[in-house]
Amino acid sequence: MDAISFGTDGWRATLDTFTDDRLRIVGQAVADYLADEGFDDPVFVGYDARDTSRGFAESLAEVLAGNGFDVLLPERDYPTPLVAYAIADRGLSGALMVTASHNPAEYNGVKFIPSDGAPALPEVTEAIVERLAEPDLLPEDERGTIAEVDIVTPHFEHARELVDADLSGLTVVHDAMHGSGRGVTSALLESAGATVVSIRDERDSNFGGTPPEPSAENLEPLVEAVEEHDADLGVANDGDADRVAFVTPDRGHLDENLFFAAAYDYMLESDSGPAIRTVSTTFLIDRIAEAHGEEVFETAVGFKWVADAMKEHDALMGGEESGGFSIRGHVREKDGVLMGLLGAAAVAEEPMDERVDRLLDTHGDIVADKIGLDCPDSEKGRVIDDLDDELPEQVAGRDIAKVVTLDGFKLLLEDGSWLLVRPSGTEPMMRVYAEAESEDSVRELLEAGRELVAPLI
Repeated sequence: MDAISFGTDGWRATLDTFTDDRLRIVGQAVADYLADEGFDDPVFVGYDARDTSRGFAESLAEVLAGNGFDVLLPERDYPTPLVAYAIADRGLSGALMVTASHNPAEYNGVKFIPSDGAPALPEVTEAIVERLAEPDLLPEDERGTIAEVDIVTPHFEHARELVDADLSGLTVVHDAMHGSGRGVTSALLESAGATVVSIRDERDSNFGGTPPEPSAENLEPLVEAVEEHDADLGVANDGDADRVAFVTPDRGHLDENLFFAAAYDYMLESDSGPAIRTVSTTFLIDRIAEAHGEEVFETAVGFKWVADAMKEHDALMGGEESGGFSIRGHVREKDGVLMGLLGAAAVAEEPMDERVDRLLDTHGDIVADKIGLDCPDSEKGRVIDDLDDELPEQVAGRDIAKVVTLDGFKLLLEDGSWLLVRPSGTEPMMRVYAEAESEDSVRELLEAGRELVAPLI
């Protein structure tokens, strides 16, 4: 059986591997880690909409309480970002969140969120893995309590303070993709005055047969609903609603890179500060920042690195092309619920398509895309090592100006385009990303990347 290991965002596995007994081992490790680090405040345990998640959460609560911690649970499955905010809001020791995020229904997962509400850095997850052990529970009369609490109201109040927008007159379609954002993102939008149409808002542990991944191919129902209701915007969340995607009247699915650019541009209208982006995220952010006299700081892929850099640089906004974003003043965890409100607030000032058109007219056309190449986890390191010896001087006829090795290999080309090859942190594959001035150029770069990497796998 596969070992318990914490990847980019916790431990995820299919249910033949992700079992209750093994999850209790994780719970004991977290209890021991918190105790060793001197934490004694309550611990939160959240969970997503999967059939097994509530039961897994109760098992974790039993282990934590059995180690003397008071434990807080929500009344139902709720988004990961609400759990993250509850940690900071209530001054908790941390939280365990049972979720496999956007993975298919046959998966589940768990991640630890530290006391600051930001993603756990490797030194924390490594310390937890080192402590994996069978549960060792205290006598009944020495155990902590388990109680249910409201985490929606505090998050909403905070979100409305951060994004003080009047959405009256806006029609927004929210697509929960049958996940934990159902009735949450829509309620936040309605509280700001928007008229909200909800789709795929029933709990379905099979997610309607489609993984709760808000990718272009999975958002056709949202595109159709935006058109049907003549809506100003469509908002979609993944399974645990920490990520967000948008649909606009003219573009349909809006590339997450373009949303990042539009949101940062909107925030710069009333505030200032640098942006944080990953190596796989658009250079359009850099162009917007430069126009406002701001800086951009690049990190490896993974929101934990974005969050860490946001703290270091007091960033106004941080994000990644996969749809994870946060802003200054919020917990440094990606929040698809808050971003739904921010996106609608930007639209209340200027239609999203018009804002994006203006940015591209001002800063130049940018197109980005990515592909995945199957690669066993055990082979990823070797492929990257081999690639180091195979890097060409040109890619698709374009000279390489610089090679960035922050995360895999990012080839910066003389004409301003780029190609990135890196191992996925969540799936058994190598990722190839490209950005250029046109769709044709991006396709050429991705094909060149495929030809470069495929023989090495």
